[in-house]
Amino acid sequence: MTRLREEYNNRIRKEMMEEFGYTNIMEVPTLKKIIVNVGAGAAVKEAEALEDIVGIVTQITGQKPVVNKARKAVSAFKIREGMEIGVSVILRGDRMWEFFDKLVNVVFPRVKDFRGLDTRAFDGSGNYSVGIEDHTVFPEIDANNIRRVRSLQVVIVTTANDDKGGKLLLDKFGFPFKKDVNRS
Repeated sequence: MTRLREEYNNRIRKEMMEEFGYTNIMEVPTLKKIIVNVGAGAAVKEAEALEDIVGIVTQITGQKPVVNKARKAVSAFKIREGMEIGVSVILRGDRMWEFFDKLVNVVFPRVKDFRGLDTRAFDGSGNYSVGIEDHTVFPEIDANNIRRVRSLQVVIVTTANDDKGGKLLLDKFGFPFKKDVNRS
């Protein structure tokens, strides 16, 4: 079992039950899945760009991604229906917990000029989205062997019913949110 999953089962779940008055252990919010998505708009012009992105996402997540195809044609971007325009991977179980641990404790501290994550990036259902502009902050990536810096989107899906529950869960794991500063 992964380190953060053990911490959740042994400490965080009990703390949340006491603090928020949950009567059933199944009411306590937990992580459901993590989705990593990378757009490959460059694949329209460069054939090897998609293969490069698939390799990067496989290294970062430890799981082979699915190639996403365009549903509609968009002439302004020179995209036809059925073109391969991105990759995504859905992490569950131990891989999800390991990725979350790496994200919180390794990746965010390595981001240059990191000031914390915005608390307004919740979707209303307790799920949080964050964009990472530079994929080289992941420890698996060798910065000397990259062709182009890629950005990726990470969506953390929780079982919380609202943003408050999702934020409290992520706070318990030490998620680096910006501190509320009242300016007068």
